[in-house]
Amino acid sequence: MVTEKITRQKLSDQVFERLRAMILTGELGAGAIVPSERALMERFGVGRPAVREALQQMHTMGLITIAHGERSRVKPLNAGAVLGQVDAVAQLLLSAEPEALAHLKEARRMFEAGMVRIAAEKSIEADVVALSDILDEQRRCLGNPRAFIAADMAFHTRIAAMTGNPIMLAVSEAMLKWLFQYHAALLHWSGKEEVTLLEHARILERIAAKDGAGAVSAMQAHIARSADVIGHHG
Repeated sequence: MVTEKITRQKLSDQVFERLRAMILTGELGAGAIVPSERALMERFGVGRPAVREALQQMHTMGLITIAHGERSRVKPLNAGAVLGQVDAVAQLLLSAEPEALAHLKEARRMFEAGMVRIAAEKSIEADVVALSDILDEQRRCLGNPRAFIAADMAFHTRIAAMTGNPIMLAVSEAMLKWLFQYHAALLHWSGKEEVTLLEHARILERIAAKDGAGAVSAMQAHIARSADVIGHHG
């Protein structure tokens, strides 16, 4: 007969679960002040160590803020905040696992292709103007690698925003951050900026024409070429 042991849950874990439930039910909404340690001790009938450990766990998970001299507040729950919590882990993975970068680039190729199709189909004049402005800014950044890459990221981020899907936007921003933070050497690379500008112009042209298939083709060519650059300069 297989036995299934029941383990006693730590008090701090129980406090954490109660606090999380308060957020999920809306009792503690985004921006709300978290009750004081004393108030939580009285409400849950536990000591200060259990409350402090639970609050620290909430902070580590990005659910609340903890700042010296200020009351803790509930942080807004959104896709960007959730993915931001794994930035450090993602960077460690990219550094420790040789295949992780290849996997990330492959995921980005698939993701960007699907995303640009939606962006092209949903695009309106304001989106085209915004992308055109970013492309003009990127041209003005020639000779300034850091600013050029910032504009490059802005171009792709704007396309993600055009989908109207906050999860797609958050994932796009996270992937770009992980790629460019890990490959700092890319900031010193030059020689392909004009190619990047031409590729971005082709993507913009297809988006403006609401040509989903054409936008996908242009994006795939761009990502394949830029992924090869990252692979050789990491």
